[in-house]
Amino acid sequence: MTYQLRDIRGQVVLITGASSGIGRATAMAFAEEGALLVLNGRDKERLNAVVSEIGSSKAVGVVGDCSSAAVTKEMASVALEKWGRIDSLVANAGTGYFGSVLSGTDDQIVETVNTNYIGTIQLVRAGLPELLKQGGGDIVIVASAAGYRGYANEAVYAGTKHAQVGFAGSLDREVREQGVRVSLISPAGTNTDFAFGNGREPGDPALADYLAPNDVAFQILTVVKMPISMRTQNWGTWSMKQGS
Repeated sequence: MTYQLRDIRGQVVLITGASSGIGRATAMAFAEEGALLVLNGRDKERLNAVVSEIGSSKAVGVVGDCSSAAVTKEMASVALEKWGRIDSLVANAGTGYFGSVLSGTDDQIVETVNTNYIGTIQLVRAGLPELLKQGGGDIVIVASAAGYRGYANEAVYAGTKHAQVGFAGSLDREVREQGVRVSLISPAGTNTDFAFGNGREPGDPALADYLAPNDVAFQILTVVKMPISMRTQNWGTWSMKQGS
């Protein structure tokens, strides 16, 4: 018997960090399935390019920092004004910071915490009321394998990912009985530019051995399409060339 996944055509999905990397790949994957998208990113030119590729009838961009409540509230407002509902939230926006806890600037530390953790909370706070009102929906939080075991020289980054893991677990217990499904995606290193200048550099040959953005986008799409009777507490993945 063929396993039946959900049809998500016409569902309204909010995705942060959608202008590049995992977020862009996720937006494209959901668009191919017929979802309607509100996409967020800080780079206006990149974000507009993603919206243009998908089509303005199926995607809308909201430029800004998702750690700002005003930005995530605008995402929710745009979704409700244009399509009248919100079905899924994908808290994907992230920035990498790799180096000693004593290196880098104070601003880099604050940006990492705000983007990775506060941005997750703000998207949930903006979209969850509508999911509860509708009687259900999906929240997908993109964390990291580092949220379970951080390596040397990534203490700040790993700390933000540990925070996401704790947040997701508690949120699941808070909203599951009200029909809201919380899924945690925890990939190992992925070949994106999210940490360029903060411990990773373009052209690093090690990047070729990492997961691809499409690998993670597949995970996100899959958990949303799963029958609503089940949920994914944590889906961790590594490439075949990465250690665990």
